Amino acid sequence: MSTHPDVVAHQQAKVPLFTDNANVFLLQTNTVAAWDKFVAACPEATFFHRAGWQYVIEQAFGHRTWFLYTEMAGEIHGILPLVEIDSVLFGHSLSSLPFCVYGGIAAQSDAARSVLDDAAQRLAAQLKVDYLEYRNLKPFHTDWPTKNLYVTFRREINDDIESNMLAIPRKQRAMVRKGIKYGLIGCIDEVVDRFFYAYSVSVHRLGTPVFSKRYFQLLKTTFAEDCELLIITHEDEVVSAVMSFYFRDEVLPYYGGGTDEARDLAANDFMYWELMRRACERGYKIFDFGRSKQGTGSFSFKKNWGFEAQPLFYEYQLHQAKAIPDHNPLNPKYQFFIKAWQNLPLPLANLIGPHIVRNLG
Repeated sequence: MSTHPDVVAHQQAKVPLFTDNANVFLLQTNTVAAWDKFVAACPEATFFHRAGWQYVIEQAFGHRTWFLYTEMAGEIHGILPLVEIDSVLFGHSLSSLPFCVYGGIAAQSDAARSVLDDAAQRLAAQLKVDYLEYRNLKPFHTDWPTKNLYVTFRREINDDIESNMLAIPRKQRAMVRKGIKYGLIGCIDEVVDRFFYAYSVSVHRLGTPVFSKRYFQLLKTTFAEDCELLIITHEDEVVSAVMSFYFRDEVLPYYGGGTDEARDLAANDFMYWELMRRACERGYKIFDFGRSKQGTGSFSFKKNWGFEAQPLFYEYQLHQAKAIPDHNPLNPKYQFFIKAWQNLPLPLANLIGPHIVRNLG
């Protein structure tokens, strides 16, 4: 694993979160290695708990970060990465972790978990945020308001390529074979330009603001070989692309999209199969298809691959806010904006989009 050398700006030997509490500290340069060592070993930790996210989020979006850890006998026993977003349009939040599917506390013990949870709640109160958010794979604060909107899709990868193909339901398998028949080719890229083209065309078609190209460049630079760009071409033209993350024995296709030609060529279907096939050859064991909103095309697409939906528990402790946030495209009040965005020229949408999406998280 690799972490950008400038992942954090703190230079002190140790930075406690509160002057009257010596049990919780802020991540700093000389604790990055220990943080990532803990993440690699802790069963509750995910790719999104890695220290590199602090650097990426600070540099790409300019948000203040609070990456907390607690230790015993000089060793980290629990972590909680938090990001503060203060937006006139979308409110003031403290979240673990915006721009990421999973987050929340990763700890070796209930004691460490409790210490970090108490610190986060105290920090949220001091910052006077609208709400504190944890993005959990499992329920934690069952008494907090939660969203029943998101699910994730995870499945084991068989160690035999043909067995993985046969595990795909018949109709979806036919789409994969259609892409193969059209002669689609997959290759790995080291620069983000071709990926960004396919991705930006795709999100524009959906009426969604795009992230900046710099954000994707930061992800690739920060996570290096654990962040991979798979490009699908047809007759030497890019038709789809996906940025995937690798963590332990898992592969997670995270940002993906296709051009207007992709649908007729079954390019997205071929792309995810190509990713699964390559992961199988490299010995990865879990294919994490990532988060989808219930009732969306993405949700149906993943179900068609034979994946079972697993609920995600996004829990909110309300502070200044009266209700949990609802900043998603399914909200009826955003339909006019979505239709208007789809009609913007792509270059203009790519110019304006990053200034909007940086505060959505």
